Amino acid sequence: MPTPPKHWEADIVAADGGTVHLRPICPQDADGLTGLMDRSSDQTRYYRFFGPMKRLSAKELHRFTHVDHDARVAFVVLLGDQVIGVGRYDRYPGTDDAEVAFLIEDAHQRRGLGSVLLEHLAAAARERGIKRFVAEVLAQNSTMVRVFQDAGYKSQRSYEDGVVHLTFPIEPTEDALAVAYEREQRSESRSIARLLTPSSVAVVGASNDPDKIGNALLRHLLDYGFAGPVYPVNPSARHVRGVPAYADIESIPDDVDLALVAVPADEVAGVVEACRRKRVRGLVVVSGGFGESGPEGREAERRLVASARASGMRVVGPNCLGVVNTDPAVRLNASLAPMVPGRGRVGFFAQSGALGVALLERARSRGIGLSTFVSAGNRADVSGNDLLQYWATDPGTEVVLLHLESFGNPRKFARLARTVGRTKPVVAVKSGRHVGVAPGLAGTSVAVPEQSVAALFASAGVIRVETVAQMFDVGTLLAHQPLPAGDRVAIVGNSTAIGVLVADAVLEEGMSLAHDKPVDIGVNGTPEQFRDALQAAVDDDGVDAVIAVFLPPLMSGSHEFGPALRDVAVGSAKPVLASFLSTEGVPPDLAVLDEHGMPARGSVPSYSTPERAVISLAKVAEYARWRRRPVGDVPELPEVDEEAARAVVRGALASAPAGRELDDDELIALLGAYGVPLLRTRTVTDPEAAVAAAEEVGYPVVLKSTAPWLRHRSDLGGVRLDLVDADAVRTAYAAIPSGDPVIVQEMAAPGVATVVEIVDDPSFGALVSFGVGGVATELLGDRAFRTLPLSDLDAAELVRGPRAWPLLNGWRGSEPVDTAALEDLLLRVARLADDLPEVLRLTLEPVIVGPANPWHGGRSLVVAGGTARVGPPTARVDPGPRRMRSPI
Repeated sequence: MPTPPKHWEADIVAADGGTVHLRPICPQDADGLTGLMDRSSDQTRYYRFFGPMKRLSAKELHRFTHVDHDARVAFVVLLGDQVIGVGRYDRYPGTDDAEVAFLIEDAHQRRGLGSVLLEHLAAAARERGIKRFVAEVLAQNSTMVRVFQDAGYKSQRSYEDGVVHLTFPIEPTEDALAVAYEREQRSESRSIARLLTPSSVAVVGASNDPDKIGNALLRHLLDYGFAGPVYPVNPSARHVRGVPAYADIESIPDDVDLALVAVPADEVAGVVEACRRKRVRGLVVVSGGFGESGPEGREAERRLVASARASGMRVVGPNCLGVVNTDPAVRLNASLAPMVPGRGRVGFFAQSGALGVALLERARSRGIGLSTFVSAGNRADVSGNDLLQYWATDPGTEVVLLHLESFGNPRKFARLARTVGRTKPVVAVKSGRHVGVAPGLAGTSVAVPEQSVAALFASAGVIRVETVAQMFDVGTLLAHQPLPAGDRVAIVGNSTAIGVLVADAVLEEGMSLAHDKPVDIGVNGTPEQFRDALQAAVDDDGVDAVIAVFLPPLMSGSHEFGPALRDVAVGSAKPVLASFLSTEGVPPDLAVLDEHGMPARGSVPSYSTPERAVISLAKVAEYARWRRRPVGDVPELPEVDEEAARAVVRGALASAPAGRELDDDELIALLGAYGVPLLRTRTVTDPEAAVAAAEEVGYPVVLKSTAPWLRHRSDLGGVRLDLVDADAVRTAYAAIPSGDPVIVQEMAAPGVATVVEIVDDPSFGALVSFGVGGVATELLGDRAFRTLPLSDLDAAELVRGPRAWPLLNGWRGSEPVDTAALEDLLLRVARLADDLPEVLRLTLEPVIVGPANPWHGGRSLVVAGGTARVGPPTARVDPGPRRMRSPI
């Protein structure tokens, strides 16, 4: 029997937040199918088989479980070792059509499993060359009809003899992707909600020893006032901290939603199995000794997650600090932090367990109230992406703070952060900007692709900060003040010297001063004068934000100035922030308290130095600019032949499965398939052939060596320019070093040399790079980067991103180049990279761009050279059907 592809197997989050496992069917599933039929109602079987079928015959069981994974494909959905659903397609011989059908156990219907099966079957069918699905559904089976109609595919529908006949193409459309993403968001959000809003909690490993982790977890749960029952689990104690204890989790008489696990690593597997039998809904594994301890620990970690997911559970951790939900209806402190911040509007994710306690204490001291907090530890299952899905629609969260060490799925992170950031700011500090720690390999330093992180955050609108202190600085401002409408800053204070420092910082950060100089009320100014000056700045239409600077020691009665500032800020639609030296966070006299006694909207954040205040405002203003920017479109491009390009890549990989460089003819064919404007080019091996090629492409011409060490090196004689006749061609050919073939190419019109690249990062996927050519820009690394997919606005920003942009925009009286042609080229290259993940690297150099209307009537942009390497895809893969991230 043929072996199905490994990537057809996946863990799935169901619509209710539980997890299931999906994989191709195998002969050993015969008993599972029989059990599925036995547990299904008469109506469910009737809907599937159009008749009163009770059991499958031996012949039918054999046919259903023995498939070729090509013309006949079937997937089963498993919960533990039980088959709870099956979906299949059967190809109509000699066509591109296949019939599709499902059977979902009654107890698991309305969990979205039919939709998930359809996505995975469609993806498998596309791999096998099938273009359309056909479904026959009884008219009264309205649920299954909706599965097909609501999938985002454009279906044709007919009705005959009580049967609905549906035919639809399975090519992934924007509508189909949007439907899948929406369902993914709802499912993953609910899976996190199950962890953060449990109705009951068990502490496995609870202890009366105050030095044990299990004691701290139970103590913090009880002290914080969890709203539901708490069950200590300890086989050696009848009570733990005065609460009746149970020998094991299965002895607990009532349901358990969440299990906190604090036992030695070698006992965790047994606890997970007991939780499966108990039907626990989620796990927080505080125990260490897993991925951070080495290869054996990583393997144990993978088994832990696989077992939990197969049993319907999500896992936070292992080696984590825990989770917190400050909602008064929940009051969950399932963490090792003895004190947590009060109720607020900030969601906080921290990857590090060890750093988590310090981070929570810093947030509390700064007056930042939290909605929820999750420390993911080794991030074996639940990751920052899952929390973004949850916070996207959580009404209690308005600002998101992320402390990240690594990314699980960077492309998904960019998509989610871009979506969340349109309504809720996302602030992230990414540790390891120069060196990092590989996931699960404590102490192993690896280079971190800084340009990848910068491009990822820029594309997604993430507010990137450099330090934890900056994260809280920016988070405090976002939590308490509105976004600025622009970058014009007014400065009001009682010290000219401090005011000038703030003004310098404002200009240094790229913002502008609303007034020629700061407003200084003087050392003898009164609170009323301070209030009036602040109010005048807030009321000024030429002001977008106000920074108040104040030196209390200069005045008597200084305690009255804080309330004056607070009163003005409460009524302001513009952000107001302060630098009251030596204070940070929200001092009491600058706070407006909510019903939970926490600083609310209108509270004024204060910073211990003027520079910190200005940096925070500048980052928030940049985010506000991104948020005001239109989303942009990924345009349809004419003259694109994806199949022709794919044939080039397939041919290259057929000759070298591990990957290789494309030769010049292959590169020309690849670029031509995407409408990239190339100079007419011929490759020759002797001088007379060079002359013939020059006459074919037209004089003047350029000769270039194909030797790698001579490409683009006119200083070494590898490039000969402006050859106007046959004698010049012969002479140039003889003068080129080495015996490699030579390229004969038409001479480009005058213009600016630029460089366009696709760089495939194994962790982050593909980046599009753009820069102006030349030694100086190469030496300084003057390149701009963006992640895929590239929108029209992204392309425009990319062209204008390098510091050398003025060279393209009329520097010293030169005519501006055709930026529209550059943007079109970037969009075509990005589309190529998105369509063909096997293209691991592509460099176009030089790309010659001139004025928009060349005087000679030629092209304003041409590609004069390039290289490409193809190989097996890395992280840059098609989004595909919904699936959970593989355990790290």
